Amino acid sequence: MKKLNVILIALVLFIGANGIAQSKSKTTFNSNDYALFGQKFQVKKVLTNKELLKKYKNLKKGDSLTVQFESNIKSVCKKKGCWMNMELAGEDVSFVKFRDYAFFVPLNADNSRAIVSGKAFVDVVSVDELKHYAKDGGKSAAEIAKITKPEVTYSFLADGVYIKK
Repeated sequence: MKKLNVILIALVLFIGANGIAQSKSKTTFNSNDYALFGQKFQVKKVLTNKELLKKYKNLKKGDSLTVQFESNIKSVCKKKGCWMNMELAGEDVSFVKFRDYAFFVPLNADNSRAIVSGKAFVDVVSVDELKHYAKDGGKSAAEIAKITKPEVTYSFLADGVYIKK
């Protein structure tokens, strides 16, 4: 019986230590590995793209959450770098704009890893605005012509962005 208790205690300690090591590695951040755009912020409690998508699904228009999340940049405005789409789970994306139009990200930041800090919210984007973003994103005239109705989007207003170098 004593052997069983010792084995169980050792197993619990091993699993607990492994869980702590994994959570620490998830939040490790070295600013030397990233380029900063916008306001500097302390990286803490960073959500994954899947965690943020779950939070988006519980928001209604008018609600917002102040969060940080990390994901891949799927696309960037090809004219100025004034917005970007960041991957959530599946085909879903978070449409990220920058507070007060105060900063931009590099035009070639597609497929880079980024951490953003700001407000997540659900928005309804008009047809005209969707066409404008499609044009800035380099979509073809045929793709732009297919935009015929407003779209509910997972939006994000970023105060600061760290992009992996």
